[in-house]
Amino acid sequence: MEKTLSALVGAVNLILWDYLLIYALLGIGLFFTLYLGAPQITKFGEGLKSVFGGLFSKKDKDDKSLSQFQALAVAVSAQIGTGNVAGVATAITAGGPGAIFWMWLSAVLGMSTIFAEALLAQKYRVVSHGKYIGGPAFYITHGLTPKIGRGAARFLSGFFSIALIIALGFIGNATQANSIASSVTIAFNVPALAVGITLAILAGMIIVGGVNRIANIAQFVVPFMAIIYILCAVVILFEFSDHIVPMFNHIFTAAFNPEAVLGGAAGIGMREAVRYGVARGLFSNEAGMGSTPHAHATADVNHPVQQGLAAFIGVFIDTILVCTATALIILLTDANLSGEQGAAVTQFAFSKAFPGFGSQLLAVCLTFFAFTTIIGWYYFGESNIRFLFRGKHLGIYRALVLLAIVLGTLGKVDLVWSLSDMFNGFMVIPNLIALFLLRKEIRAVYNDYLAQKKAGKGLSYQYEFHEFHDKA
Repeated sequence: MEKTLSALVGAVNLILWDYLLIYALLGIGLFFTLYLGAPQITKFGEGLKSVFGGLFSKKDKDDKSLSQFQALAVAVSAQIGTGNVAGVATAITAGGPGAIFWMWLSAVLGMSTIFAEALLAQKYRVVSHGKYIGGPAFYITHGLTPKIGRGAARFLSGFFSIALIIALGFIGNATQANSIASSVTIAFNVPALAVGITLAILAGMIIVGGVNRIANIAQFVVPFMAIIYILCAVVILFEFSDHIVPMFNHIFTAAFNPEAVLGGAAGIGMREAVRYGVARGLFSNEAGMGSTPHAHATADVNHPVQQGLAAFIGVFIDTILVCTATALIILLTDANLSGEQGAAVTQFAFSKAFPGFGSQLLAVCLTFFAFTTIIGWYYFGESNIRFLFRGKHLGIYRALVLLAIVLGTLGKVDLVWSLSDMFNGFMVIPNLIALFLLRKEIRAVYNDYLAQKKAGKGLSYQYEFHEFHDKA
């Protein structure tokens, strides 16, 4: 039975990710880059200034929204996870060093996609019990109903919500917990069940406080964990400085001609470099998946475009900084030639660079990465539980998430990872449909922002809030 299900899921994933969604995600990223005039390039400095200018902004606990930086921190907490460690390692071992170039390219294009997602999440967000809530299910419902009819819009939004709850809230959190347990068990010899119970208790203490408590944790933990990890890469850069020039030469050469670097016997061609680089990059930064807009909808900004700018800074942090740090660590230490797979490749690199404590250091980093992903994904699922059930059944959802965390630490989860990939793909489809059909609305909001900036006026936007009556 399990083999049959595994084969079926594998076949679906082959169609979704090898032949459909990678090209669709790259295509929508290229489309919005051209359609909007490459905001991720022309407005990059503006985005940095906007985000980090609010780094020390404080919000009262009873505010209806988060600060711009807090919302970004929640989004990035979900983006930076095991994909930044195991995913990058897989991209390099399966696609060669050239996969990193294609990962960078997918990130640059994905920055325009996530800009559009965050903008729509802001434009179509609703007020629920005095707090902002939003995401693809909301902009599909309110944005697409006039275009495709109420029934079709409700179907797409419901399909998206169910896929997200399964992919992130349940399956995704189980896989993140499994990664933590595997790493901690190897590094510190702690029983997996003890790790699972501890994770569930800590996560439960945070998620009962809602998005405000999640944001308060994320705004401190996310910068700390990212800086520590990047500093590890910097130390390794100095330690293996004589390898830097050959490494970058390998990356750019192998991006278009892997055989020249790896030799034909490796069986890695340009197709593998593109496929694994793009896929792992998109899995990590989540651009186009429709997950991070739930965080960006909560931000207190004067104009939707401001949060769009913050959103693409999140992709930059996740992929250009953190994923690149992993790539440098692996390639500089030749860990990709170790014969290991997945996170074990990165663990080999850390052990080589930091003898005696490298494995433990990576375990700590991975634990922070995966745990913050768990609480971020929990909130994205909660937003969709509220959408589907108007706030009812939140207690059941929370209990099931915590159970998934504990169960995820026990045993192998190969099939679970495949199921997660499949439901991630199901999330992407309605989200990309909505992004394309709402392209004119996206450009209109962006043009309004540009006009206000050109006129030198203070930014403002006339939000059309829809009251959302839930029970919680």
